[in-house]
Amino acid sequence: MDIHNGSLFWPTTYPLRKPFEVNEKLDCYDVVIVGGGMSGSLSALALSEAGLSVAILDKRQMATGSTMANTGLLQYSNDIMLYELIDQIGERAAVRFYQMCLDAVNDLETVAKRLPISADFIVRPSICYATTEEDVEKIKVEYETLKKHGFPCDYWEPGDMSENLSFTKPGALVTYEDAEVNPYRFVNGILDLLEMNGTHLFEFVEVTDALTQEDTITIKSSAGDFKAKQVIYTTGYETTPVGKRIGAEINRSYAIVTKPIEKFSQWYQQALIWETARPYLYARTTADNRIIIGGLDEETAQAPKSEELINNRAEKLLDQLRELFPQYQLEIDYAYGATFGESIDNLPFIGEHPTKKNQYYLLGYGGNGTVYSMLGSQILRNLIIDGHHPDAHLVQLDRKYGVK
Repeated sequence: MDIHNGSLFWPTTYPLRKPFEVNEKLDCYDVVIVGGGMSGSLSALALSEAGLSVAILDKRQMATGSTMANTGLLQYSNDIMLYELIDQIGERAAVRFYQMCLDAVNDLETVAKRLPISADFIVRPSICYATTEEDVEKIKVEYETLKKHGFPCDYWEPGDMSENLSFTKPGALVTYEDAEVNPYRFVNGILDLLEMNGTHLFEFVEVTDALTQEDTITIKSSAGDFKAKQVIYTTGYETTPVGKRIGAEINRSYAIVTKPIEKFSQWYQQALIWETARPYLYARTTADNRIIIGGLDEETAQAPKSEELINNRAEKLLDQLRELFPQYQLEIDYAYGATFGESIDNLPFIGEHPTKKNQYYLLGYGGNGTVYSMLGSQILRNLIIDGHHPDAHLVQLDRKYGVK
């Protein structure tokens, strides 16, 4: 399955990495992780630094799947607003989930500071604007809900927007302590740490099945059998080799990256920008003064193969960006389409399979996937080592939607 097509920006920011040293397999690992992207690398880091023997298997070169198309917006707000999530799962659970997301953004910064390479992690505010007049009320309700529960935020009237931006909308929610990151450099930096701490990294190894025998799982793969006490599937938007997704929609989206801009003006603290419309438009800047803008979601799982289609969507995104920031001279440098996933109940799938003992999943579907990867790695570490995490029930697979 193609998960992205077109010209990608992030691989140009970091040289092609040399192959990992081929390790001799252990007779049995504490944990084998299937998938070497954001979720897999963060999970491996959490578990290996807790003293467990870990191997990652990836059917591609690691960090070259959806990581290369990840636009690197890190926010504690989610595709579902807090007040809406409260209606769905209750106030205590919803507020706790949002707090976990805020904590995860901070934890991602802590990881970024440890990496042997810069991941261009920069703390930014976010501006979520009301797309229409009808959306103003939901923005105001969300602001009051976040404020009530102690989350850092402000509400902007149209006049506030015109003072801080080159465009104005009927209203906007501003959240603080969000961030941007170069996801490709971030994951490659984690992989460097993992190689240094003795984690075994096996690339171009495709997993086909996992068979449980007493307390050991045999992972069947294109490179032969691997044995482990526990297995974690971090396969992102790909089909999982074991288990079946229930309640997830796999779609595709588009993004462009502009040529560098000499100087940013009328863009409040180069904030992350998104909107209330669904599907939504989003934008951010990069460390070398480019703009990334994405959106135009389509209900098909296959990444677009047509160069003409990608270019058509790219021009539409450029037009939308010019409406927001007419003061910039904007030219497209990179354009691509990529697969992404969303869960129907707007929560990630994290936890042990309901019937397959010692087989775990970290599937961070939604616009906040990197944040879910961070909090998910911590949940799984505790589940595997201690057998318990106090918040695991919020995202467990054994719910109406999940993995069966």
